[in-house]
Amino acid sequence: MESKKKAPIGVFDSGVGGLTVVREMARQLPEENIVYFGDTARVPYGSKSQHTIIRFSEQIIRFLKTKQVKAIVIACNTASALALETVRDEFGIPILGVVIPGARAAVEATQNLKVGVVGTDATVQSGVYTKIIKGMNPDIEVIEKACPLFVPLVEEGFKEHNVTQEIIDYYLESMKNSEIDAMILGCTHYPLLRSKIRAYMGERIQIVNPAYETAMDLKKLLASHNMENDGGTYPFSHYEFYVSDAAEKFRRFANTVMPFDISQTNVVNIEEY
Repeated sequence: MESKKKAPIGVFDSGVGGLTVVREMARQLPEENIVYFGDTARVPYGSKSQHTIIRFSEQIIRFLKTKQVKAIVIACNTASALALETVRDEFGIPILGVVIPGARAAVEATQNLKVGVVGTDATVQSGVYTKIIKGMNPDIEVIEKACPLFVPLVEEGFKEHNVTQEIIDYYLESMKNSEIDAMILGCTHYPLLRSKIRAYMGERIQIVNPAYETAMDLKKLLASHNMENDGGTYPFSHYEFYVSDAAEKFRRFANTVMPFDISQTNVVNIEEY
């Protein structure tokens, strides 16, 4: 059991977005070791089919299992929406997605029962947020909006550029003019645009970041399985970063997101898994 406690947590995303979840995990679970995989060769996931997303997720989980992970966090809303149920049944390991924790936080946050969700095409088309939120409270009205350009803007380092402001205005104008009082950042890349989105949407709207909620859910999950690592603390926790392409670009970007320096990122041929 002791070795299980020391075992790392696997985290994966289509690219750099999942680092927002790792950042929260570092804050909330400083003792835990983490192995992160960013599928940089195949980003973005939001425009791909469910069949493809499931195949990608299976390959990545097979890779993470070679690292003896004790649990896996799918730090990607698209993969959580389209692949979580399939892979959970397939692999004998606790797997957590980011959708349910985010949905629950929005249900708790809304006062007027009107919730907005921004996400990728695939997440929005799946309707998963609406389904889960209505499962928790059928009276809540959910407005979902796909914002497919947010991911490439973040990945290419355009967060501070004027063009990003214009795209935010283009996508979110209708949401701003609606009556929502809570909005879920339904893609792990979007918290990197959070201050701009918050400034645009105004103070009356509660912005829900599923990354934080997921870290808190993971904490509960580890405790319930008696798997929390009680030895060693950050910054001595061990973090490993793997990508499917462009390791140096990923590493540079990761260092703008994470609270500590990432000295090394390794490339994995994910198609072999």
